[in-house]
Amino acid sequence: MRGAGLDLVWAALPEARIVGGAVRDALLGRESADIDMASPLPPGVVMARAGLAGLKAVPTGIAHGTVTVVAAGKGFEVTTLRRDVATDGRHAVVEFTDDWRADAARRDFTINAMSMDQEGRVFDYFGGRDDLAAGRVRFVGGAAARICEDYLRVLRYFRFFARYGRGAPDPEALAAIGANRAGVAGLSAERVWHELKLILQAPLPCAAVRLMAESGVLGLVWPEAVPARLEALARDNAPVAPLLRVAALGVGDVGAFAARLRLSGAEAARLRAYVAPNGLAPGDDDDTVRRALCDDPAEVLAARTWLAGGGGPAWDGLRARLAALPRPVLPLQGRDLLALGVRPGPELGRVLRGVEAWWRTGGCVAERAACLDEARGLMERFQASPRE
Repeated sequence: MRGAGLDLVWAALPEARIVGGAVRDALLGRESADIDMASPLPPGVVMARAGLAGLKAVPTGIAHGTVTVVAAGKGFEVTTLRRDVATDGRHAVVEFTDDWRADAARRDFTINAMSMDQEGRVFDYFGGRDDLAAGRVRFVGGAAARICEDYLRVLRYFRFFARYGRGAPDPEALAAIGANRAGVAGLSAERVWHELKLILQAPLPCAAVRLMAESGVLGLVWPEAVPARLEALARDNAPVAPLLRVAALGVGDVGAFAARLRLSGAEAARLRAYVAPNGLAPGDDDDTVRRALCDDPAEVLAARTWLAGGGGPAWDGLRARLAALPRPVLPLQGRDLLALGVRPGPELGRVLRGVEAWWRTGGCVAERAACLDEARGLMERFQASPRE
């Protein structure tokens, strides 16, 4: 694995190795967006070496031994090797070390415990390379011990199983998860939601979600979820969209779900839009589709088609029409009515609503001149019958 920035970091820190996801990606022949590194050198020495090489070093997590080295415009997190001194199920007290195996032993899964030097040599102390090739997700060392160090690892297991697992899950891992799943209740909502989204970002998460349900974990963090609904969505070849999958699994009351898992305002609004009842059907004509587009963007309407069981050519055709039709905009504004002599206030609102209703009834295709004519007609009718 090479690159201008990475070569500069290695020139300054030849002892450093790539760790984590970038090693997995390299073994699978994939590109890595982010490259994390580890070093046996203390953070102060890492910063000094980077500075002598003309590289910027930022102490982004110095208490945990992490320095971000900026090279060729790209940031590389370099973390000093660590060993755990104490853990409480959420946080660990660590001390620095120069022992690569000790650092690898504190990681969660074997496929995350590998490292790679600048010559491309992979250091694999716990069989991660074979596990990756076989689609096995195994904890490093004893599964129960790893889970009790940080209960988030229960959810991380399902995340990595969704992305890398093939075949039957590791029996020891499942037994340890079942015995220790109650610890998940002590995790922050933000950490739980982050992991759930990552699980649902996997191309095929159905087996992992089903496993979560069977192990009792899904009921703890997401009691409203019904895995069969996600499987139906997958059978229809719906797009990989985490919030669409959340809506398919089921959330009950969106407000309560969003509050419990600390969704962002934008996430909650999008989820609420997805589960709204006013959807479309393949037999709807273009006028009906345009009226729907007045109320909601095409992406939201398309999401509702998937949630309605929208697989097959007819539904595909509806989504194609949604994508092709421009979103209609009423070609008239309040200032246009003021220019016609409509008085500001209730009268203006009544005329504008009347024009919009007429425009929508006609399929949202009438142009500005026609809308102005309709407005004039409404003004005359309202003047003749003020209570109309």
